Amino acid sequence: MSGATGRVRPVRLGPRAVAALVLISAIGVAAFGWPLLAGPDSGLAHAQDAPWLFAALLPLLVGVVVAMIADAGLDAKAVAMLGVLAAVGAALRPLGAGTAGLEPMFFLMVLSGRVLGPGFGFVLGSVTMFASALLTGGVGPWMPFQMLAMGWFAMGAGLLPGPERLRGRGELLMLAGYGASASFAYGTVMNLYGWTIVPGLGSGISFHPGDALGENLVRFLAYCAATSLGWDLGRAVLTVVLTLTVGAALLKALRRATRRAAFEAQVTFEVPPE
Repeated sequence: MSGATGRVRPVRLGPRAVAALVLISAIGVAAFGWPLLAGPDSGLAHAQDAPWLFAALLPLLVGVVVAMIADAGLDAKAVAMLGVLAAVGAALRPLGAGTAGLEPMFFLMVLSGRVLGPGFGFVLGSVTMFASALLTGGVGPWMPFQMLAMGWFAMGAGLLPGPERLRGRGELLMLAGYGASASFAYGTVMNLYGWTIVPGLGSGISFHPGDALGENLVRFLAYCAATSLGWDLGRAVLTVVLTLTVGAALLKALRRATRRAAFEAQVTFEVPPE
Protein backbone atom coordinates (compact mmCIF):
# COMPACT_ATOMS: atom_id res chain seq x y z
CA MET A 1 0.00 0.00 0.00
CA SER A 2 1.35 3.45 -0.81
CA GLY A 3 0.15 7.00 -0.08
CA ALA A 4 0.54 10.31 -1.76
CA THR A 5 3.64 12.30 -1.01
CA GLY A 6 5.15 15.55 -2.16
CA ARG A 7 3.79 19.04 -1.81
CA VAL A 8 1.37 19.89 0.96
CA ARG A 9 -1.96 21.20 -0.29
CA PRO A 10 -4.61 23.00 1.75
CA VAL A 11 -7.55 20.87 2.80
CA ARG A 12 -9.93 20.80 -0.16
CA LEU A 13 -13.36 22.38 0.14
CA GLY A 14 -16.16 20.37 -1.39
CA PRO A 15 -19.57 21.76 -2.36
CA ARG A 16 -21.18 20.84 0.95
CA ALA A 17 -18.49 22.59 2.98
CA VAL A 18 -18.72 25.65 0.73
CA ALA A 19 -22.50 25.75 1.19
CA ALA A 20 -22.13 25.55 4.99
CA LEU A 21 -19.53 28.34 5.00
CA VAL A 22 -21.71 30.56 2.82
CA LEU A 23 -24.67 30.00 5.14
CA ILE A 24 -22.60 30.77 8.26
CA SER A 25 -21.19 33.92 6.68
CA ALA A 26 -24.63 35.11 5.58
CA ILE A 27 -25.97 34.65 9.11
CA GLY A 28 -22.92 36.43 10.49
CA VAL A 29 -23.28 39.43 8.17
CA ALA A 30 -26.93 39.73 9.14
CA ALA A 31 -26.11 39.44 12.85
CA PHE A 32 -23.48 42.17 12.69
CA GLY A 33 -25.29 44.51 10.33
CA TRP A 34 -28.98 44.39 11.14
CA PRO A 35 -28.88 47.30 13.64
CA LEU A 36 -27.78 49.63 10.83
CA LEU A 37 -31.11 48.99 9.09
CA ALA A 38 -33.27 48.96 12.23
CA GLY A 39 -35.76 51.62 13.15
CA PRO A 40 -35.43 53.98 16.13
CA ASP A 41 -37.82 51.90 18.24
CA SER A 42 -36.34 48.48 17.42
CA GLY A 43 -34.94 47.90 20.90
CA LEU A 44 -31.37 47.10 19.90
CA ALA A 45 -29.88 44.43 22.14
CA HIS A 46 -27.14 42.12 20.95
CA ALA A 47 -27.31 40.49 24.37
CA GLN A 48 -30.70 39.14 23.29
CA ASP A 49 -29.71 37.95 19.80
CA ALA A 50 -26.35 36.46 20.88
CA PRO A 51 -27.82 33.20 22.26
CA TRP A 52 -29.69 32.65 19.00
CA LEU A 53 -26.55 33.35 16.99
CA PHE A 54 -24.54 30.96 19.13
CA ALA A 55 -27.22 28.29 18.81
CA ALA A 56 -27.07 28.62 15.02
CA LEU A 57 -23.28 28.83 14.87
CA LEU A 58 -22.39 25.63 16.68
CA PRO A 59 -24.33 23.15 14.53
CA LEU A 60 -23.16 24.94 11.38
CA LEU A 61 -19.54 24.64 12.52
CA VAL A 62 -20.10 20.94 13.08
CA GLY A 63 -21.67 20.83 9.63
CA VAL A 64 -18.54 22.33 8.06
CA VAL A 65 -16.35 19.73 9.79
CA VAL A 66 -18.64 16.87 8.75
CA ALA A 67 -18.75 18.19 5.17
CA MET A 68 -14.95 18.40 5.03
CA ILE A 69 -14.69 14.86 6.38
CA ALA A 70 -17.11 13.66 3.72
CA ASP A 71 -15.64 15.68 0.85
CA ALA A 72 -11.92 15.53 1.66
CA GLY A 73 -11.64 12.35 3.68
CA LEU A 74 -10.33 13.96 6.86
CA ASP A 75 -9.73 11.57 9.73
CA ALA A 76 -8.92 11.61 13.43
CA LYS A 77 -5.47 13.06 12.74
CA ALA A 78 -7.00 16.18 11.22
CA VAL A 79 -9.36 16.60 14.18
CA ALA A 80 -6.40 16.12 16.53
CA MET A 81 -4.45 18.84 14.71
CA LEU A 82 -7.46 21.13 14.96
CA GLY A 83 -7.57 20.53 18.71
CA VAL A 84 -3.84 21.13 19.20
CA LEU A 85 -3.79 24.37 17.19
CA ALA A 86 -6.94 25.64 18.92
CA ALA A 87 -5.40 24.90 22.32
CA VAL A 88 -2.18 26.72 21.40
CA GLY A 89 -4.11 29.70 20.05
CA ALA A 90 -6.29 29.87 23.16
CA ALA A 91 -3.18 29.78 25.35
CA LEU A 92 -1.52 32.56 23.33
CA ARG A 93 -4.40 35.00 23.56
CA PRO A 94 -4.13 35.85 27.29
CA LEU A 95 -0.42 36.67 26.88
CA GLY A 96 -1.24 40.03 25.36
CA ALA A 97 -4.78 40.64 26.55
CA GLY A 98 -5.25 44.22 27.66
CA THR A 99 -1.85 45.34 26.35
CA ALA A 100 -2.36 47.71 23.41
CA GLY A 101 -3.90 44.98 21.26
CA LEU A 102 -0.79 42.77 21.32
CA GLU A 103 -2.44 39.42 20.61
CA PRO A 104 -0.03 36.77 19.25
CA MET A 105 -2.82 34.32 18.45
CA PHE A 106 -3.59 36.28 15.26
CA PHE A 107 -0.22 35.35 13.83
CA LEU A 108 -0.91 31.66 14.42
CA MET A 109 -4.34 31.92 12.77
CA VAL A 110 -2.83 33.51 9.64
CA LEU A 111 -0.22 30.79 9.16
CA SER A 112 -2.58 27.92 10.04
CA GLY A 113 -5.23 29.16 7.63
CA ARG A 114 -2.59 29.49 4.93
CA VAL A 115 -1.35 25.91 5.30
CA LEU A 116 -4.63 24.13 6.02
CA GLY A 117 -7.05 26.05 3.84
CA PRO A 118 -10.12 28.28 4.26
CA GLY A 119 -12.57 25.70 5.62
CA PHE A 120 -10.16 24.33 8.20
CA GLY A 121 -9.11 27.91 8.98
CA PHE A 122 -12.68 29.06 9.64
CA VAL A 123 -13.35 26.20 12.01
CA LEU A 124 -9.99 26.68 13.72
CA GLY A 125 -10.53 30.42 14.24
CA SER A 126 -14.00 29.92 15.69
CA VAL A 127 -13.02 27.03 17.95
CA THR A 128 -9.91 28.87 19.15
CA MET A 129 -11.93 31.91 20.16
CA PHE A 130 -14.46 29.69 21.93
CA ALA A 131 -11.71 27.88 23.85
CA SER A 132 -10.05 31.19 24.68
CA ALA A 133 -13.29 32.58 26.10
CA LEU A 134 -13.65 29.54 28.35
CA LEU A 135 -10.00 29.80 29.42
CA THR A 136 -10.09 33.49 30.27
CA GLY A 137 -13.66 33.71 31.54
CA GLY A 138 -14.57 35.96 28.63
CA VAL A 139 -17.93 34.33 27.98
CA GLY A 140 -20.62 36.84 27.16
CA PRO A 141 -22.94 38.06 24.41
CA TRP A 142 -19.88 39.15 22.41
CA MET A 143 -18.46 35.61 22.18
CA PRO A 144 -20.37 34.31 19.11
CA PHE A 145 -19.49 37.53 17.30
CA GLN A 146 -15.80 37.03 18.15
CA MET A 147 -16.02 33.44 16.93
CA LEU A 148 -17.40 34.57 13.59
CA ALA A 149 -14.88 37.38 13.17
CA MET A 150 -11.92 35.15 14.01
CA GLY A 151 -13.27 32.44 11.70
CA TRP A 152 -13.36 34.93 8.83
CA PHE A 153 -9.86 36.14 9.75
CA ALA A 154 -8.33 32.65 9.49
CA MET A 155 -10.45 31.71 6.47
CA GLY A 156 -9.14 34.72 4.56
CA ALA A 157 -5.57 33.50 4.96
CA GLY A 158 -6.61 30.21 3.37
CA LEU A 159 -8.04 32.06 0.37
CA LEU A 160 -4.78 33.85 -0.47
CA PRO A 161 -3.34 32.96 -3.89
CA GLY A 162 -0.50 30.62 -4.72
CA PRO A 163 -0.64 28.05 -1.90
CA GLU A 164 1.26 25.48 -3.97
CA ARG A 165 3.71 27.78 -5.76
CA LEU A 166 4.53 30.82 -3.66
CA ARG A 167 7.20 30.13 -1.06
CA GLY A 168 9.99 31.93 0.75
CA ARG A 169 10.21 35.65 1.33
CA GLY A 170 7.43 36.48 -1.09
CA GLU A 171 4.97 34.29 0.78
CA LEU A 172 5.95 35.79 4.13
CA LEU A 173 5.50 39.33 2.82
CA MET A 174 2.06 38.42 1.47
CA LEU A 175 1.05 36.85 4.79
CA ALA A 176 2.40 39.83 6.73
CA GLY A 177 0.42 42.21 4.53
CA TYR A 178 -2.72 40.14 4.96
CA GLY A 179 -2.19 39.88 8.72
CA ALA A 180 -1.87 43.65 9.03
CA SER A 181 -4.95 44.49 6.97
CA ALA A 182 -7.04 41.69 8.48
CA SER A 183 -6.08 42.81 12.00
CA PHE A 184 -7.69 46.17 11.29
CA ALA A 185 -10.65 44.44 9.63
CA TYR A 186 -11.19 42.23 12.69
CA GLY A 187 -11.19 45.25 14.98
CA THR A 188 -13.58 47.12 12.68
CA VAL A 189 -16.04 44.22 12.52
CA MET A 190 -16.02 43.84 16.30
CA ASN A 191 -16.47 47.60 16.67
CA LEU A 192 -19.66 47.27 14.65
CA TYR A 193 -20.96 44.89 17.30
CA GLY A 194 -20.11 47.18 20.21
CA TRP A 195 -20.87 50.55 18.67
CA THR A 196 -24.58 49.90 18.24
CA ILE A 197 -25.09 49.08 21.92
CA VAL A 198 -22.75 51.49 23.74
CA PRO A 199 -24.73 54.45 25.10
CA GLY A 200 -23.48 57.89 26.05
CA LEU A 201 -21.02 58.50 23.22
CA GLY A 202 -20.36 61.92 21.78
CA SER A 203 -22.97 63.02 19.27
CA GLY A 204 -20.41 62.97 16.47
CA ILE A 205 -19.67 59.27 16.89
CA SER A 206 -22.86 57.88 18.42
CA PHE A 207 -25.08 55.38 16.66
CA HIS A 208 -28.48 56.85 15.86
CA PRO A 209 -31.04 54.11 15.15
CA GLY A 210 -33.22 54.95 12.20
CA ASP A 211 -30.84 57.51 10.67
CA ALA A 212 -29.68 57.17 7.08
CA LEU A 213 -27.14 54.40 6.55
CA GLY A 214 -24.55 56.79 5.12
CA GLU A 215 -24.76 59.12 8.12
CA ASN A 216 -24.33 56.26 10.57
CA LEU A 217 -21.38 54.86 8.63
CA VAL A 218 -19.61 58.23 8.84
CA ARG A 219 -20.14 58.23 12.61
CA PHE A 220 -18.93 54.64 12.76
CA LEU A 221 -15.64 55.49 11.04
CA ALA A 222 -15.16 58.34 13.50
CA TYR A 223 -15.91 55.94 16.37
CA CYS A 224 -13.27 53.46 15.11
CA ALA A 225 -10.66 56.20 14.79
CA ALA A 226 -11.41 57.56 18.24
CA THR A 227 -11.65 54.33 20.20
CA SER A 228 -9.73 51.44 18.65
CA LEU A 229 -7.28 52.61 16.00
CA GLY A 230 -4.30 52.38 18.36
CA TRP A 231 -5.39 48.96 19.61
CA ASP A 232 -5.77 47.60 16.09
CA LEU A 233 -2.40 49.09 15.13
CA GLY A 234 -0.69 47.19 17.94
CA ARG A 235 -2.31 43.94 16.80
CA ALA A 236 -1.28 44.55 13.20
CA VAL A 237 2.33 45.42 14.04
CA LEU A 238 2.80 42.36 16.25
CA THR A 239 1.29 40.10 13.59
CA VAL A 240 3.66 41.50 10.96
CA VAL A 241 6.73 41.21 13.20
CA LEU A 242 5.99 37.62 14.20
CA THR A 243 5.20 36.61 10.63
CA LEU A 244 8.46 38.00 9.26
CA THR A 245 10.66 36.71 12.09
CA VAL A 246 9.38 33.25 12.95
CA GLY A 247 6.82 32.68 10.21
CA ALA A 248 9.12 30.65 7.99
CA ALA A 249 9.90 28.17 10.76
CA LEU A 250 6.25 27.80 11.76
CA LEU A 251 5.09 27.36 8.15
CA LYS A 252 7.68 24.62 7.71
CA ALA A 253 6.55 22.90 10.91
CA LEU A 254 2.87 23.09 9.97
CA ARG A 255 3.53 21.73 6.50
CA ARG A 256 5.65 18.92 7.86
CA ALA A 257 2.93 17.97 10.34
CA THR A 258 0.28 18.11 7.62
CA ARG A 259 2.40 15.98 5.30
CA ARG A 260 2.94 13.35 7.99
CA ALA A 261 -0.75 13.34 8.80
CA ALA A 262 -1.31 12.64 5.09
CA PHE A 263 -4.55 14.60 4.78
CA GLU A 264 -6.35 13.66 1.59
CA ALA A 265 -3.79 10.99 0.79
CA GLN A 266 -4.98 8.81 -2.03
CA VAL A 267 -4.44 5.25 -0.93
CA THR A 268 -3.59 2.69 -3.57
CA PHE A 269 -2.93 -1.00 -3.36
CA GLU A 270 -0.11 -2.63 -5.22
CA VAL A 271 -0.14 -6.29 -6.13
CA PRO A 272 3.17 -7.86 -5.03
CA PRO A 273 5.14 -9.50 -7.82
CA GLU A 274 4.88 -13.26 -7.99
